[in-house]
Amino acid sequence: MKYLFLALGLLSFTAQAQTPGGPAAGDPAPGDWLVKPGAAQAHIDQSPNGKDIILSNGLVKRTFRLKPDLACIEYKNLTNGQQLLRAVKPEARVVLNGVAYHVGGLYGQKENAYLLPQWVDQLKVSDSAFHYIDHKISPITPYLQWKTAMWAGSKKDATGSEIAFRFRSSLPALTGVDVYVHYAIFDGIPLVSKWVTIENKSENDVTIDQVVNEILAVTEEESAVVGKPEEMAKPNGLYIENNFAFNNAMRYGLSDQATHWKVDKAYTSQVNYDYQTPCLLEVHPKVAMGTRLKAGDKLESIRTYELLIDSYDRERKGMAVRKMYRTIAPWTTVNPIFMHLVSKDDEQVRTAIDQCAATGYEALILSFGSHCNMEDISPENLKKWKELADYAHSKKVMIGSYSLFSSRKISEEDDVINPKTGKTGGAFFGNAPCLGSKWGLAYLDKLKKFMSHTGFDIFENDGPYPGDVCASTSHPGHEGLADSQWKQMALQKGLYHWCAENGVYVNAPDWYFLDGTNKVGLGYREVNFSLPREQQKILNRQNIYDATWNETPSMVWGFVPLTKYQGGGPEAVLEPLSEHLDAYEQLMMQYYGAGVQACYRGPRLYDTDVTKKTVRNVVSWYKKYRDILNSDIIHLRRADGRDWDGIMHVNPELPVKGLVMLYNPTGEKMVRNVKLPVYYTGKDQSVKIRVKEGAAQSYKVGRNYEVDYKVEIPAEGYTWLVME
Repeated sequence: MKYLFLALGLLSFTAQAQTPGGPAAGDPAPGDWLVKPGAAQAHIDQSPNGKDIILSNGLVKRTFRLKPDLACIEYKNLTNGQQLLRAVKPEARVVLNGVAYHVGGLYGQKENAYLLPQWVDQLKVSDSAFHYIDHKISPITPYLQWKTAMWAGSKKDATGSEIAFRFRSSLPALTGVDVYVHYAIFDGIPLVSKWVTIENKSENDVTIDQVVNEILAVTEEESAVVGKPEEMAKPNGLYIENNFAFNNAMRYGLSDQATHWKVDKAYTSQVNYDYQTPCLLEVHPKVAMGTRLKAGDKLESIRTYELLIDSYDRERKGMAVRKMYRTIAPWTTVNPIFMHLVSKDDEQVRTAIDQCAATGYEALILSFGSHCNMEDISPENLKKWKELADYAHSKKVMIGSYSLFSSRKISEEDDVINPKTGKTGGAFFGNAPCLGSKWGLAYLDKLKKFMSHTGFDIFENDGPYPGDVCASTSHPGHEGLADSQWKQMALQKGLYHWCAENGVYVNAPDWYFLDGTNKVGLGYREVNFSLPREQQKILNRQNIYDATWNETPSMVWGFVPLTKYQGGGPEAVLEPLSEHLDAYEQLMMQYYGAGVQACYRGPRLYDTDVTKKTVRNVVSWYKKYRDILNSDIIHLRRADGRDWDGIMHVNPELPVKGLVMLYNPTGEKMVRNVKLPVYYTGKDQSVKIRVKEGAAQSYKVGRNYEVDYKVEIPAEGYTWLVME
């Protein structure tokens, strides 16, 4: 019944306050934005009394008082009516030359459990150093000027409105330093972005030790009399993401390095006896930035994205996050069909290109262990790989290569220096080069030169910068320990920005999506690919199921070892392919049926004409249903080897509204009544369903937005259903 309650709850709210000319500032948008987002148009307006600036799109409303200083006084989810804000705080905090300064804000609120509108006029300006001067409103400008020649679910950049509030200080020590607090509100989604820029217009350098670009006093999730902040639930109504995430965890929550839920000692009426409730959000890097801003230069903080959540339902929350990625990082919808080639010579590359072209594959990646070295920029090597890239392009096949950054020792001069020992070693990967060293800077230049000269379309970066600090004072890319993390991160982002702007697709096993990367591993244990094929089938489906709650199918990659990988016997691999064709076909269907690309790693895609036909048929099937297969996944039942399992793709904006993939791991044919939740297909009365390419039949949609469907799944096999 969860879909019924969810839908009725949404309809009860979104039916309110509709005006003939569309939603006014602060009015709810009609309909469910995850099904029909078109009505939620962003705008930034001044209130009729001139006191406030209001950011709204019918889904979220954020209000700022302009005088006597700028402060956020309302943050409301218009879908469910939830007020997120309980107290006024500064707009930001900057630490300059070792001194912390508030940016804006109003002060004097005595009760911090809630904020009444009539209190706002009584609040005062404090001695915060930076005070509001003026603001500028403009349409959203794309964060990246990205491009691609590959298939993408969307090539549309985010639209909406931006505002930049300017702040200035009268303190002599801060003369010539301007702080800008930026907000962006997006069309079609309850999402607000925030970041800070600092301009040094003085004649002296300024050390920026830290920038806290968001400070929000948020209503608490739970009231616990005792307990520590890390033990208590964090507010559910606000999903926070920023572009300062790295940990090689292949999940955002474990990679985030900048979101901090803190206690608020000013909140003296909270239930917790020790004032330990985690209800104060601050966003800033864990490690101080410590970077010198030269006279005439500008620094941009990390960017924070705040997505308002209207439900505790895991599927709906995940769909909201996936919609966020498609909106603010449309390059994550690029999803080429690629092979992972293990090559020893050029002839194997040409053969693989031919096989890709013959089966419908769109790209070839030279895998780890292959003979492509992107760090070799000798004329001979560049010439060789340009000729191979030209050959691939003549066959309409993209080409790229793997490059290892971390997990390697370069030299005592170029590796990360451990601040505890003053020597190399002790980095995230044990030994790792410093990206700001001479070798690191040369590495970046070599990669760009190699890709520019050869025309490579894909870059697979293994072990990108994982947050190591470096105590070296001789590396040209950073001044010392204090700025080493911030500067290395900027260099890493710079590489990915360059790739996105030059149409180079990036696989990277870390969370740089908001700075241009396209895909991350879906999360798997590599030694599991040494297990028997029958186990790999079920484990792969579990991996896919688990990885696609917050990530879209195009954002993750899987793995299929065509040849031996990290051990395992003949029962673990697919070669000879023609002798294991059933397993090969099902593994392809599991991944393609989820919209997920896998690294098919080996020397070839087929060994016989029958194998070739099988691969070509699966790829053709995927291309036929590509749009819906790259759409959102509804999780039906996780694989356990005992009964059926499956997923369902949904997209109300396509002719094919849904596609269901169902699997039977048992040795007997299976007939089951499966409940198909069709709410997010946009079909609420009836829906046509067909088995594979059979004739469609019409089915009535129940009051709980489900269709009861009787399905037959072959033994140790699969089937699919199409909804129209």
